[in-house]
Amino acid sequence: MTGILDSVNQRTQLVGQNRLELLTFRLMGRQRYGINVFKVKEVLQCPKLTSMPNLHPLVKGVAHIRGHTVSVIDLSLAIGGRPTTDVDKAFVVIAEFNRTIQAFLVTSVERIINMHWEAILPPPEGSGKAHYLTAVTNIDNELVEILDVEKILAEIAPVDETMDSNIGQEIEQAQTDKPVVRRILIADDSTVARKQVERAITSIGFEVVSVKDGKEAYEKLLEMAAQGSIYEQISLVISDIEMPEMDGYTLTAEIRRHADLKDLYVILHSSLSGVFNQAMVERVGANAFIAKFNPDELGNAVKTALIK
Repeated sequence: MTGILDSVNQRTQLVGQNRLELLTFRLMGRQRYGINVFKVKEVLQCPKLTSMPNLHPLVKGVAHIRGHTVSVIDLSLAIGGRPTTDVDKAFVVIAEFNRTIQAFLVTSVERIINMHWEAILPPPEGSGKAHYLTAVTNIDNELVEILDVEKILAEIAPVDETMDSNIGQEIEQAQTDKPVVRRILIADDSTVARKQVERAITSIGFEVVSVKDGKEAYEKLLEMAAQGSIYEQISLVISDIEMPEMDGYTLTAEIRRHADLKDLYVILHSSLSGVFNQAMVERVGANAFIAKFNPDELGNAVKTALIK
């Protein structure tokens, strides 16, 4: 696998064009899975793992990688499959999610495939609430499943979803030119991430309109705009970046191009992080970027949007 990610920096130019590249891999079975290359930092033959007391049952062990001690999550076991065997022959995918470095144990790693987000589809109806998918796609006439890594991480290490109540009070007490519309549209393909944002936002007295991807968000905004001024119906949009059919960058660009939507305040809220996202925020015209998931940072971003 040496060199499989050597050109990852060049690949970031795909972001913002409603395109991505998937790193495909397999677990304990024939099913193929995918992860966005932009989240992947490195792919390694599985290093020596050390068992430690009180590790989460889904953590195979810890490894020393590039001077850091990293927990290695057995991805097959995490989604309800069989534990990974032949660990010495397995691989570790090092990825960045929600401001932390994660290591995922996989059986084999295959290749990187250039995709259009329109070819990445929501999970099929009937998948049930317990599944670990955010999306699916078809590659070489074979179904590839894209896992809800945020759901897996939330089960291993739950995050605090409580937002500082003072934020809501400050919004309530602020003197603004016109009354604040206490309704926000939230778009996120991860059920867990979407619920985290919903709970944080409703805790400060706001209603939410919740959708599962950028296409659905845009269609909902058009539907609302057809009924009257969008600015009297919602105060802002909080959108994930990686979503099937239409990503958050493309959603923002479409909002800016539409006469009835162009002045909406847009916060991009993503498990992707780094300087590159700040540049893309400016390029597509979003108002702010917040890395997942810190409820107070999100609340302060909402406050900044509403108190002008």
